[in-house]
Amino acid sequence: MMNYEEAWAFLDNLQFFKIKLGLDSMAGFLDSFGNPHQDLRYIHIAGTNGKGSVAITLLTLLSQAGYKVGLYTSPHLSSVRERFRINDTYISTEDFAALASRIRDMLGGRQITYFEFTTVLAMLWFVQEKVDVAILEVGLGGRLDATNVITPLVSVITNVSMDHEAYLGDTLAQVAYEKAGIIKTGVPVISGVDDEVSMEVVKKTCQEYKAPLSLLDRDFFMLPGHDHTWNYKGLKDNPSGLAGLTFTLPGTHQAKNIALALAAMEILGQHNFTIEESVIRKGLNQITWPGRLEYFCLEKEDIKSQKTTNTWQKVSCPEQPNSDNTGVRRFLLDGAHNPAGVAGLVHALQNNFSYAKCILIWASMADKDFSTTLGSIAPLCNTIIFTMPEYERSASPAQLIDALEPQFQSRALLKDSVMDAIDQAHGLASPDDLICIAGSLYLIGAARQILLGELVV
Repeated sequence: MMNYEEAWAFLDNLQFFKIKLGLDSMAGFLDSFGNPHQDLRYIHIAGTNGKGSVAITLLTLLSQAGYKVGLYTSPHLSSVRERFRINDTYISTEDFAALASRIRDMLGGRQITYFEFTTVLAMLWFVQEKVDVAILEVGLGGRLDATNVITPLVSVITNVSMDHEAYLGDTLAQVAYEKAGIIKTGVPVISGVDDEVSMEVVKKTCQEYKAPLSLLDRDFFMLPGHDHTWNYKGLKDNPSGLAGLTFTLPGTHQAKNIALALAAMEILGQHNFTIEESVIRKGLNQITWPGRLEYFCLEKEDIKSQKTTNTWQKVSCPEQPNSDNTGVRRFLLDGAHNPAGVAGLVHALQNNFSYAKCILIWASMADKDFSTTLGSIAPLCNTIIFTMPEYERSASPAQLIDALEPQFQSRALLKDSVMDAIDQAHGLASPDDLICIAGSLYLIGAARQILLGELVV
């Protein structure tokens, strides 16, 4: 049997097999295992943005209610084990190695992609641990995604906007068609699609498969309340909903994702998943999702001496910037990497944070529309530091500055490593400033590891 390091190395080598959309090889491979995925109950989540937020909300609420809940998400920030979770516990190195060894042996030389491998591993682990329900986040698209071999209790489609055009199509209707591909015959669908084109695609697909559709702002609602609270108006069987809700996920855009999760919970109630109102209220204030509008403060330290990790002390952030506290640096990490995600980040920067200067550290994958995303965030930033994580799809700093509008190029600096970019930002910033790190979850993973250490130990 492989040990953990060997298993991770074996998995990493599968990245040389390019993304391959399609279900035939996945279905055939699961059949060789006896189709273990058929022994589980699922929640399936697709969409352009917000999938992870809906998933972590459902995990938190269901686990608070006493259920054993599996969660499979992607990508990870720094450790592959982040993709596999049951309640508050990530997969152990021993279980990861044992299951990876079992998959490798079953392959017998057959080719499988990285994502297919991790999807099978997640299913095997959830079956082994006898979870009550497994939450699967789609990796890419939906119709031909490796997770789409399941029949869930409820399908969630968060929203649809342009992303991954090389794989999903270059029109909104084509992208929506791929994401609506998770819809199954008779399985209820909860959706937050709000664009007319994508909404029509989802509606048509639901009609074709006789799948009951509940739409945000048509069949259920999340409305602003008093004193920064929210009022959830539920599905037809629960029109009174829940008033005066608060939640810990940062950003007003998360209210929609919370609503999707609460509507999905109502569907789960039809399958004997019960949860008390008090548990919902408590759970909503215990949700954490690292790398998504994650705000924290650190004591100043010389990071030049730290090669790949940092031992700064995490401290409480002041409610207002305070120039007297010269040792503090304020950070905001957000994995926004497409136009819709960056729009949410821009809204948060404009409405939820006070700062003298914004210093942006930015990286992007080469296949992303970084000219559009940079165009929306650059006007808010006094300094932009372009860098690149150690990942083969990363755009170079030179590519990024070329995509920046000419009037903002004088604000830009280029750094070859994430470590050097953080060091530069640290030196430029004062306690009144905000160091924002965004553009790629791979950048967030590298930066978070430097600043805060490993998420999974």
